[in-house]
Amino acid sequence: MDNKKDNRQPQTKAKARLLKGIVFSDKMNKTIVVVVTRLKKHPKYKRRYKVTKKYKAHDEKNEYKIGDKAVIQECRPMSRDKRWIAISKT
Repeated sequence: MDNKKDNRQPQTKAKARLLKGIVFSDKMNKTIVVVVTRLKKHPKYKRRYKVTKKYKAHDEKNEYKIGDKAVIQECRPMSRDKRWIAISKT
């Protein structure tokens, strides 16, 4: 029998990221496209500029419409592009 101690630390789950954006498309069944706009600062010139990115999110009940403000949460991959769930309207 081994009397060695187990020095491994218990793994903790990473906190799921939340993003706020506007619904850009609701044409797909149970999927919405959310546009998230961020302000970035140029490293040299210090000017702020907008960066937008589109995320596909799961909408189980097809309740989100174009123009709605939505909060999406990171989750396991549901398809090739879909890794977010729509959790609430703001």
